Amino acid sequence: MSGHHDKPAMPDVSGMLPLDDGHQMYWEQWGNPDGQPVMYLHGGPGGTLGASGYRHRWDLGRTRLVAFEQRGCGRSTPSAANPLVPLLDFTMAKLISDIERLRRSLGIKQWVLNGVSWGSTLALSYAQAHPERVSGLVLFAVTSTSEAEVRWITETVGAVFPEAWDEFASFAEIHHPSYTRGSGRIVKAYADLLASPYGQLRDAASQAWALWEDTHVSLGRDPVVRDPRWDDARFRQAFARLTTHFWSHAGFNDPPLLERMDRVEHLPGLLVHGRQDVSGPLRTAWELHRRWPGSQLVICEHDGHGGEQMTAHWESANNTMLDRLS
Repeated sequence: MSGHHDKPAMPDVSGMLPLDDGHQMYWEQWGNPDGQPVMYLHGGPGGTLGASGYRHRWDLGRTRLVAFEQRGCGRSTPSAANPLVPLLDFTMAKLISDIERLRRSLGIKQWVLNGVSWGSTLALSYAQAHPERVSGLVLFAVTSTSEAEVRWITETVGAVFPEAWDEFASFAEIHHPSYTRGSGRIVKAYADLLASPYGQLRDAASQAWALWEDTHVSLGRDPVVRDPRWDDARFRQAFARLTTHFWSHAGFNDPPLLERMDRVEHLPGLLVHGRQDVSGPLRTAWELHRRWPGSQLVICEHDGHGGEQMTAHWESANNTMLDRLS
């Protein structure tokens, strides 16, 4: 997604922040320590910061850019790939409190939230919980992780990819005693399989989940491209376990995020979304924009769940936000 060739670069500052439940969170900071504070939230659930390519999307001369790997992810410990780490440790309320702990530890009063995909769900959830701590939001590939969105991405979109979905559902039917396609929720079946006491079954379920993930973001690519991150079993298992957990609970947002926009409607928001995003259809970004008077929505006609046009608009939205707040 980045136009830059990411050479491993070291952040200006990084560290491990102790959280509750015995977790520690990896965080990093780039740019100008006196600049506009910005918090970048990665995708997933279960993603990582990768090679920190997000930093190229901000003017670091004007920005104090902070990011972290969510509990259970990446360099944060313990990894959610470990089946002994209880799923009770992973809720939206805990993620929000982790962000607050990081903000306080860095002495930041207010920051811009920059969320990508699942990171946009997390950004909206945090902003609704702590609107006084947020100066604006830039959201890319917008999701709210509602039950309807989860049903779409795990079941309905099978109408576009029937062969792959048949394989995805067959795996669940063979291995989950009570799942039958059309009656049960497939996301719940996979969440159960990823909680199995049998390591081999958990790994096979994570492989099947990963293949479906590659499929629903693949529109317009031939053939389906395998995400190289899946080769790392620890990453794959943590990702599948956290995604199925958060998705089967609709992101732990009750009432849904779009019904609580009155809490943040005064904040400026810039939304960037691809018309051809089949895994996260434009409708969510459009509905969010309609309920949020302070927002602007840029629709990129030829992009899906990311793409070159979207990345250019993301960079430009970030500059616009800095101009607005300076």
